[in-house]
This record gives sequence, C-alpha cells and structure tokens, in this order.
Amino acid sequence: MYYNSTLENLEISERFKEKVNREFEPGESIIWIDKPRPKYFTASSLSTFLFAIPWTLFALFWTFGAAEFKIPDFKEFDFFPLFGLPFIIIGLVLLATPLTAFRRDKKTLYVITNKRAIIFIGGLSTTIHSFMPENLKKIYREEKNDGSGDVFFQIYSKNISSEAKRIDNTGFLRVGNAREVENMLKSLAGRASSEKKEW
Repeated sequence: MYYNSTLENLEISERFKEKVNREFEPGESIIWIDKPRPKYFTASSLSTFLFAIPWTLFALFWTFGAAEFKIPDFKEFDFFPLFGLPFIIIGLVLLATPLTAFRRDKKTLYVITNKRAIIFIGGLSTTIHSFMPENLKKIYREEKNDGSGDVFFQIYSKNISSEAKRIDNTGFLRVGNAREVENMLKSLAGRASSEKKEW
C-alpha cells in the first residue's frame, strides 16, 4: 500500500491516518496539509445557538405549564406534557451546536496534493470531498490581521426554483497562512488550464 510519511506528525488518531492514507494514489504527493483552528462559536454555530435559547426556554415553559408546574403524580399521570419533550430535546441538540462544531474541527483535515484538493471529515464514518484542478474556480480568501483566515475555492450554484439560486462556499476554514494556501490552490488550478491549452 502506498504510504505518505507526512501524516506521521499529525495529531489525529491512527485509525483516521489509515483512512486518509488509503485515499492517496501512487505518485500523488502532499504539497500542504493542515487542520482548521478549532472554534466553538463560528458564524453558523453562533446563530444556531442564539436561536436555540428562546426555543428551549419556550419548550420548557410549555411543558411545565402543561404539567401545571407540578411534579407529575404517576397514579394519575397525564401524558399531554410529554408532547413537549421532543421540542426540549431538539433545543438541547441545537444548544450543543458550538461543541459539535468544535469536535468536528478537531476531526477535519485539509490537504493539497500535486493532483487535487481534499477535505477529510472524520468521525464514526469518514467523509471525503475531493476537488480536481479543473474544478478549482473563483479562488479567494478572507484574511485576518495575523495572516490566518478562510480560503474558498469553489462555489456551488444550485437552482432552488426557476428564478432563485443558492450559493454555497466551499474551502479551507481557519487555516494559518491563508495567502500561501490561496497561492497553492491557484497554482494547482493553473496547471489544469495549461494542460488544456496543450491539448
């Protein structure tokens, strides 16, 4: 089996390393590899967390109100307050979104090879998003003062209806040197364009 020694220095589980290693093809070499800086409150997780606060409080209020704010008497138990439990559970799951995002970041790996860009997301199963050079379009970065930032390299336009489209950004989030990563992706994308010209 082809093995890439660059994985040795990564702080990820051996099981995840094996899955990542199996993805590489003979002759494919790693140019750059990194992980996102873990963060509890991202733009999406913060908005979900803020939405979950009133949702959960209302679900709790409704459930206890339906139980007349009393401890249930199991001799004459009323099942009506139980209808609020699914909404409480949903609220608790939404409140845990920042923790879920943080744990997801710890199990995410970004890779640029001489053939493609790859996003690995570990967990109970491993999700692999592979982007070939010809698919690397509209590359841009959002950079902070310290040089870190997000590098986006593909935009999906999906038709929601005949008149509306949805745009999703895909890329490497919260990487250390955003400019360097952007340049490497542009170089990889440029290689695809030069190959087309040769044909």
